[in-house]
Amino acid sequence: MSTITIHLNGEPRQIAAGLTLDGLLEALELDPRKVAVERNLEIAPRGQYGQIAIIEGDRLEVVHFVGGG
Repeated sequence: MSTITIHLNGEPRQIAAGLTLDGLLEALELDPRKVAVERNLEIAPRGQYGQIAIIEGDRLEVVHFVGGG
């Protein structure tokens, strides 16, 4: 299986080539309904996570929503 290098939350990381944002979140065991993803300085629309392919050199920031009161 081939891998690519991305930057995830500021850290270089090797991931499987061909992943979408949905696939990456699944691999990270994160619920897509509870995070926001910024890809190369643009917020990725949640409804398109399954269509957005991650490519070599992408810079991703994954932010968790935190409830409070």
